[in-house]
Amino acid sequence: MENNVRIYKNYLLQENDKTNLVSRRTIEDELDLHIEDSQKVFDHWRLEKQKIIDVGSGAGFPGLIMAMYGQENEYTLLESDLKKCNFLQQTIELLKMDHVQVIRGRAEEIGQHNTHREKYDLSISRAVAAMRVIIEYCLPLTRVGGMVLLWKGPRYEEEIEQSKNALQVLGGQVEDTYLYQIGGDRKRAIIQIRKIQPTPEKYPRRAGLPVKRPL
Repeated sequence: MENNVRIYKNYLLQENDKTNLVSRRTIEDELDLHIEDSQKVFDHWRLEKQKIIDVGSGAGFPGLIMAMYGQENEYTLLESDLKKCNFLQQTIELLKMDHVQVIRGRAEEIGQHNTHREKYDLSISRAVAAMRVIIEYCLPLTRVGGMVLLWKGPRYEEEIEQSKNALQVLGGQVEDTYLYQIGGDRKRAIIQIRKIQPTPEKYPRRAGLPVKRPL
């Protein structure tokens, strides 16, 4: 497990010199915080035999890191950027992770596909969009009774308040918030949303609309 994380870090730093996978200012210490933040989920939730989709995986946070620590789950990494998808696929092959797959696409489109819509036990996302936007990406992918976990910063309460209408429309309900710190003083939160009823068929709306006209 730790060996895989080390290999991943070295490969990411190497590839980041060629392709902007993470901020050019990201140094190894900062990368360690991203990794710590991603695996913190296992301190609060016991996740086993779950079908998980990471919406907007980027360079692999949190989904790829979770896949290293929680190998008994099945992971789908959803990312729209071709270079990032290639990096994720190459990392999976490098680490021989046969419980992980990468899909290139947008959540607005994937969420309308029968092969993905309401097929996941757990949808996760970190640092992608405002909560009321990201739940329009995640809830359509999540089965009724399943969960959405969203990584947020210290203004999480404000985001929850702004998401009340979106939650009601899309069939979700906030159940829990896990508060913790990384790097000594960085306040973080993971918000747990339960899917309590099916998402209306018209959601997610076409690409771009959730951001332009959030619920």
